[in-house]
Amino acid sequence: MNPGSLDEIRTILDARFAAREKGITGSRKVIRSSANAIRALHRSEWEEAERLIGVAEQELSDIRAALEGQPELAGAGFVSDAAKEYAEARITQAVFLEKDIPGFEDLSMDPVPYLHGLGEAVGEMRRRMLDMLRDEKLEEAEALLDHMDEIVDSLATVDYPDGMTSGLRRTTDVSRSLVERSRSDLTATIVQERLRTDLRQPPSTNLR
Repeated sequence: MNPGSLDEIRTILDARFAAREKGITGSRKVIRSSANAIRALHRSEWEEAERLIGVAEQELSDIRAALEGQPELAGAGFVSDAAKEYAEARITQAVFLEKDIPGFEDLSMDPVPYLHGLGEAVGEMRRRMLDMLRDEKLEEAEALLDHMDEIVDSLATVDYPDGMTSGLRRTTDVSRSLVERSRSDLTATIVQERLRTDLRQPPSTNLR
């Protein structure tokens, strides 16, 4: 074997390794910024959430730039994980602000991590819905449950082998279970509210 070819191989692998390390470091930043953005959304800190999502977006763009020319890494797990978390943050933000949910094209990403982000956003919606129930905002909670229902129904139509969708079926099943639990919570709260209303009404004083 020509020793010169080994030098060429090392050069290729060195470049691939450097790109991989940048990608992994960047993905951690995307995940951290996205998670912090979601926490800010639950606190209604809209400007801070937008800032953090912007940071995640830039980091994701930097990952793509670092991996340019390295197609072997384009589908790596750390890339998909980062994209999924960013998608979840953007989708959660849109729902909380009552805006249209962005599509995968709007977020410039592959459909698979987008779908996983969509499914995981259901968990954040459930958390938001429970806060609404505690505040007795029943109409808002019911509207949010409708959003969750629509998402799960949409995910259920994506029926492809798990190898193609990175186990989307499980994400869909988890989301569906969260929707059913949320429906039960909402129903119980509505029943309790009706009982409280009935108890607050003065007793009938009709005398014969």
